[in-house]
Amino acid sequence: QVWQIRLDMHLLNHDGNITDAASIAGIVALCHFRRPDVSVQGEEVTVYTPEERDPVPLSIHHMPICVSFAFYHQGTYLLVDPTEREERVMDGLLVIAMNKHHEICTIQSSGVVMLLPDQILRCSKITAVKVAEITELIQKALESDQKARKEGGKFGFAESIPNQRITAFKMESAAVDTNDVEEQAGEIIAKADPPSEVFANPVLHTPGTAQIGEGIESSWGDLEESEKEEAAEEEGESEAAAFECEKVETEETSTLRETKSGESILLSDSEEEEVVILEPQELPRKTR
Repeated sequence: QVWQIRLDMHLLNHDGNITDAASIAGIVALCHFRRPDVSVQGEEVTVYTPEERDPVPLSIHHMPICVSFAFYHQGTYLLVDPTEREERVMDGLLVIAMNKHHEICTIQSSGVVMLLPDQILRCSKITAVKVAEITELIQKALESDQKARKEGGKFGFAESIPNQRITAFKMESAAVDTNDVEEQAGEIIAKADPPSEVFANPVLHTPGTAQIGEGIESSWGDLEESEKEEAAEEEGESEAAAFECEKVETEETSTLRETKSGESILLSDSEEEEVVILEPQELPRKTR
């Protein structure tokens, strides 16, 4: 039997570089977590409550920390830990996960920028420095939390809220004057135009549907402007092709024959057949 652990993350606010923040929050949560102590005797498994035995921490061998790099102007400029506004205009993003032992856990590149090997090596060196700093901060925070719990002080959210660590986007409360609210509302209603028509109850056409007002004419099946232009072009091409085809058929059905007297006759297969008698010297070189 094994323990199954699931880690859920909820964003309180997002001002950019959420990958790095999520990796730090996740590894800290796993390091801070304590599971119930267990004893196994043969096939009998006993899970002790926190009152019976102190919960034990997980076996965390190393802390992989993500560090993000934003690139601008096709990699000319490099920025570590971009904000939300900086992420909007970046060309590419490189995320490197590494532990304090300089072991690369994962590398992820996204965007439309092509990175050179020298750029990736430079980012890996920066990552090693940042990961060492972040790991040290995490260990200090875990030690402070453990010390505060033993001494009965504030810890967790209770310790973070006064320092505004999780309320970076908190808006200051503003006083609202509600003395003349009724008079102001009356003036606004008096100046406003009355509605054209009020429907007290929705119109029920069929069960499960409702409509307030008559609505507008349905445009289902109507063509857009671009589709109308394409249809007009296709219609024009079809007419031109039909005209060419009719012309070719007329040329093919017209024949030049000679009578018994040696006179040439130009015949047509149309309904009103027209016969033209030409003298031999008046024949053109090419007759269609």
